[in-house]
Amino acid sequence: MDALHERTAVELRDLLASGELTPAEVTDHFLERVERLNPGVGAFATVTPELARERAAALLRDGDGPRRDASPASGSLWGLPTGDKDLWNRAGVPTGFGSRAFADLPPAQESDEIVQILDAAGIVSLGKTAAPELGFPAYTEPVHAPPARTPWDLTRGAGGSSGGAAAAVAAGMLPFAPGSDGGGSIRIPAAACGVVGLKPTRGLLPAGSGVDSLGGLVVNGPIARTVADAALLLEAMLPRRAGGDVAHPYSLRAPSYEAGTYLATAQRAALPAPGTGGRGPGTAAHASA
Repeated sequence: MDALHERTAVELRDLLASGELTPAEVTDHFLERVERLNPGVGAFATVTPELARERAAALLRDGDGPRRDASPASGSLWGLPTGDKDLWNRAGVPTGFGSRAFADLPPAQESDEIVQILDAAGIVSLGKTAAPELGFPAYTEPVHAPPARTPWDLTRGAGGSSGGAAAAVAAGMLPFAPGSDGGGSIRIPAAACGVVGLKPTRGLLPAGSGVDSLGGLVVNGPIARTVADAALLLEAMLPRRAGGDVAHPYSLRAPSYEAGTYLATAQRAALPAPGTGGRGPGTAAHASA
């Protein structure tokens, strides 16, 4: 089997769902990557190995898996590791907002909505991915911490403001990661780090819709190594009601589609053309350090 960080998020999801891998095994592998590579890459502002391992154990201890139903309504990201952008609150974990002004504040008592949604999808958070001060600059160089660098060339920056997330994905410290984008904060780091980054249409995602953000610009979105992995994460960021339809409080007309449609479409587009013998479009290079 290829090293776990060489596997796509979709492949890891399937291995977890089948029971061939456990959340603890996947979590330990990626935590080792973070411990070894983060000092040079600067992708994580905060790493929470104890909480991550507790979460991974709880996914099995609570009788919650393995998941053989991979629909978004039932934990589509069950056991998959990711990170919270350091502009979002997670209960019990400090939020630095990329600023010295928040360095000594106590941890939040309640998680932000996007964190709750991803938790409900079954993720294991390894910590907080680095962001610049209050998320404003197009580079991730917090004054109180090392800059986030593209793993392809450690003399160059990872872009911003989701630079930590993009750097972590490119370096194989995470299979994918959520970010936020107002004026390029997902797209710039994705370009700098050679990964896939999507800024969704405003109003698509209930959490991070852009409707109540600064200037109506900032929305949440996925960062991944492949288009299919980005689609998998995007699907999980769309919480569903009991009936399976997506809750769209901010859209004028809710789109009608079945769970998994984004991923299925991305996977069809990624198939190689007949007779080419090669990989199709929709994939991005990733670091193998």
